[in-house]
Amino acid sequence: MTDTDPDSFDVIVIGGGPAGENAADYAGKGGLTTALVETELVGGECSYWACMPSKALLRPVEVLALAKALPGIPVADDDRLELEPVLSRRDEFTHNHDDSSQVEWAEDAGITVIRGNARIIGVRSVDVTSSEGTVRALSARHAVVIATGTSAAVPDLPGLRDAKPWTSRDVTNLHQVPDRIVVIGGGVVGCEATTWLRGLGAKVTLLAREDRLLVRTEPFAGDLLAEAFRDNGVDVRLGAAVTEVRRGQVRTTEEGRIRGSEVTVVVDGEEIRADEVLCATGRAPRSEGLGLDVIGLKDGGYVETDDSMTVTGVDGDWLYAVGDVNGRALLTHMGKYQARVCGDVIAARANGRSTEAARFRATSDHGAVPQVTFTDPQVASVGQSEAEARDSGAAIRCVEYDLASVAGAALLRDGYQGRAKLVVDIDGETLLGATFVGPEVGELVHAATIAVVGKVPLDVLWHAVPSYPTASEIWLRLLETWRAK
Repeated sequence: MTDTDPDSFDVIVIGGGPAGENAADYAGKGGLTTALVETELVGGECSYWACMPSKALLRPVEVLALAKALPGIPVADDDRLELEPVLSRRDEFTHNHDDSSQVEWAEDAGITVIRGNARIIGVRSVDVTSSEGTVRALSARHAVVIATGTSAAVPDLPGLRDAKPWTSRDVTNLHQVPDRIVVIGGGVVGCEATTWLRGLGAKVTLLAREDRLLVRTEPFAGDLLAEAFRDNGVDVRLGAAVTEVRRGQVRTTEEGRIRGSEVTVVVDGEEIRADEVLCATGRAPRSEGLGLDVIGLKDGGYVETDDSMTVTGVDGDWLYAVGDVNGRALLTHMGKYQARVCGDVIAARANGRSTEAARFRATSDHGAVPQVTFTDPQVASVGQSEAEARDSGAAIRCVEYDLASVAGAALLRDGYQGRAKLVVDIDGETLLGATFVGPEVGELVHAATIAVVGKVPLDVLWHAVPSYPTASEIWLRLLETWRAK
């Protein structure tokens, strides 16, 4: 093979979502030729079926709730959102599932976009099968990057799969709002979907297997969210055991959407009837059929990596995995972070440079991951919860404060409810974690992320004066609470 061979590249990236795009882009910025192989749409799950459409649906719901909570704004209590403009705005953000602008960006960045299903057939060798069935054999001079993400997992409950449940893709791309819907799953996807489904007028029953919502966050976060849901008419059931799902005859419309008769969900012996059921019970890696077994790895599982994003268990430092498929932190921003590290590592190794510097290691997905759940109220956190910190053996002390008592937060809407908590390492007096619950608290979490990642001592944070009157004044109140103890 020569450098002019159209089937030979320095780097081949399998998967054209945000993580794959960033890995290809950063490797390209390091002077390498890159190919991006995508079987669906360049831009991936986040652009068309997850982050962007879900946030586009959530924002009008949030704004209407804000308007109703402030005096002088002419909104009736029973006003509902107009569905057509809300969906139209969502479709603008997803470009009506047209990825031409993403492809144009890639090509402008020097990335070759190849359509088809990729399969690793050997060391730095990838076959790509097009939709017509033709096979193109590609070779990489330096690296292959797996960035195929995850897909919705549907548990093996009696009747569930036969009932053709909605998954995250269906609910973010809905065209009609069901009168009644059962949401199975009390995690991020289930809670965010509950927010906009209820905001768009659906009667929602939310079933969580655990004893609270958002179980990976501080307990008060799930409690406040459940209370807000119930106040808004959502039937929230915690510790719910779904044993069976039944639906009558199912048909598919010309647009490919599922329509059928009434669905029955059996929960703790009770039958709940609805028009649709949403399965939001987790994700599974998209690694089946990638050819991992050819190189000695398990086909269909998460692809483990070290902090340079190099796949473990494969010799030669040529195979990498970024984003959800490696199972480290299933969040778009963390996948993009990993991809930036990965692209830099590949370029450095290809050019014979050392990769010992900190920039060549992804460390923030070890106990410093930020996340926002865009419900109403929002839940924003970074780092370790109190339970996680105690399980790690750290000597900690926690401080909490009522966000509603902060002037800047109270001004945001009448009846503001929220809470904030810091998890502090006693020995170094630095933050291990922070959690904020309340309307618009997503904008507070980056300051906490900087404090956690930078291990900023609380004595230094004391001199970071928050502006008045903003919700950021919660930092002053939390630090005062710390000092008072």
